Amino acid sequence: MAFNFFDSDSYFIDEKVNFFKFENTYNIYNDIGAHVGAVKQKLTTGQKMLRLLLKKPMLPFLLEIKNTEDEVQASISRGWTFWMSKIVIKDPQDNVIGTIKQKFKFFKPTFKIFDATETQIAEINGDWKAWNFTITDAKGVQIGNISKKWAGAVKEIFTSADKYNVNINPDYPENTNKIVILAGAITIDMVLKESK
Repeated sequence: MAFNFFDSDSYFIDEKVNFFKFENTYNIYNDIGAHVGAVKQKLTTGQKMLRLLLKKPMLPFLLEIKNTEDEVQASISRGWTFWMSKIVIKDPQDNVIGTIKQKFKFFKPTFKIFDATETQIAEINGDWKAWNFTITDAKGVQIGNISKKWAGAVKEIFTSADKYNVNINPDYPENTNKIVILAGAITIDMVLKESK
């Protein structure tokens, strides 16, 4: 790899509409509009069939964050669930590096993010309807945000589908915690859609 995917502090996520496919795909761009990767949903044939019969909030899902070489950078998954779900984040070697626990309020979803030792490292919360989220660390200090506001070169590349911007403070340490937080933030739209 020519660069570390998670070294960046700003990501622009643009949904690629697939009318005839069950899997969702989102393209990822950096702050100057260069394509740096994608989020791809993986479903087995059995899962596709179950989607026709059961409600999505119950079903397991797997999302993979990949770079432009189609190499997995991180994965985010959920098993079968009947109430509040626990989402697992893994590195490319399939090691668990963090988890996310969802707390739903009416149009005000909250995601508590934990490291591999189950210590809370961050929280994402905000207004889903207005698509404005804040990312705070374990002490409640804002370290980033997710929104649909941007300008410049990046604005020109987007389609009319769902799109949003993930930013994290450049001063936040380059470590596994950052990967866990960014993986959760980058995939937030797909996680929310799978939970509806």
